[in-house]
Amino acid sequence: MTQFVTIHRAPGLSRDELQGNAKPVLDGVHATFQQMWVDMFSGFIVTVYEAEDQAALEREFERLGFPWDEVHAVQVQLDHAALEHMVGSNA
Repeated sequence: MTQFVTIHRAPGLSRDELQGNAKPVLDGVHATFQQMWVDMFSGFIVTVYEAEDQAALEREFERLGFPWDEVHAVQVQLDHAALEHMVGSNA
């Protein structure tokens, strides 16, 4: 499975709409939801999903009725500890 980071813009998105979409998102058919960050004021949304390929992820967004602006496959994922380890091993 490939991990994807996506950008969505949904100005005017309400907390009720976000909550109303939660169950269908969790029920993922073509892709699996991992994480989300939302700026409720601007409607800027970043999500992380796992899917077989970008086409499968796009089918998932179509199923959900979610427009998307950008989709990017992720080759490297580092948390704080992993980044510290990387710096320490190159010192």
